[in-house]
Amino acid sequence: MVACNAAHAAFPDRPISIVVPFTAGGGTDITARLLARSMEKVSGARVIVVNRPGAGGEIGMASVVDAPADGYTLGIVNTPNALTIPIERPAKFTLGGFDLLANIVDDPGTLSVHADSAIRTLNDLILAARGAPDTLTYGTAGIGSAGHISMLLFQSAAGIRLRHIPFKGTSDVRTALIGKQIDVATANLGEALMFARGQPWRTLGQMKAQRSPMAADVPTFAEAGYPVESGSLRGLGAPKGLPPDTLASLTRIIDAAMNDPEFRDATRKAEQDILYLKGDAYATTLQGMDTQFRQLWQTSPWNP
Repeated sequence: MVACNAAHAAFPDRPISIVVPFTAGGGTDITARLLARSMEKVSGARVIVVNRPGAGGEIGMASVVDAPADGYTLGIVNTPNALTIPIERPAKFTLGGFDLLANIVDDPGTLSVHADSAIRTLNDLILAARGAPDTLTYGTAGIGSAGHISMLLFQSAAGIRLRHIPFKGTSDVRTALIGKQIDVATANLGEALMFARGQPWRTLGQMKAQRSPMAADVPTFAEAGYPVESGSLRGLGAPKGLPPDTLASLTRIIDAAMNDPEFRDATRKAEQDILYLKGDAYATTLQGMDTQFRQLWQTSPWNP
């Protein structure tokens, strides 16, 4: 349990909620539940995961920024949604509505093809797309999803155009690729690794600066000459304006949870890469991504 002095003894004295802005069972939900279990262990307080899906994550994230700033309501801040939703429409939240506590997981984007495909590398894909613009199809979990944004960034870098086929979720993208209904599938790395188990699935590359230890045999996009870094960061935020003592207590709890060997082992088994960025470093990273997405919106709007 995290040691607290008398000034901080009052927090937490009741359950803490972590809001997940998506349905149960997905990568973001898994991140939240693993973190909640570890936070419970180190704090002694109950930590409850609450799923509030809808509007691409807007409903759940808005419920966090609208909650009392007392430390008892936290939420998973998921990119790109936390940044792209306020860019594409008048949203019920903005990044400025959060106290950004820490990033937890980095789940980079990937592109995959059916194992029978003649496309075996990213450069094969580029050559095929240049030879037949707007012909090859790619599936995503929806307009403005992480996969959609990642593909737009890649298309811009490579000077190619593929035809977008949006689905309701990544599991539908998986089914479509295995059934050869689409040419390319977008998915975060953890999903792609799961989808490939026992299936005719070939992952062409990962959108990460360096190869993930979980996928050491999958090249980065930079290795093909296109240094695109994209995917989904999953962090923890609170309503803006936490009392300093509460913020300090939460910071200690999160730090202890992130360094818990059981948490690190569980995330590895769940094929999730930890990227622990504290407060200011996390905010700086998101601000840089926000600039990138605003530039992308000017040239390749994902939901015009």
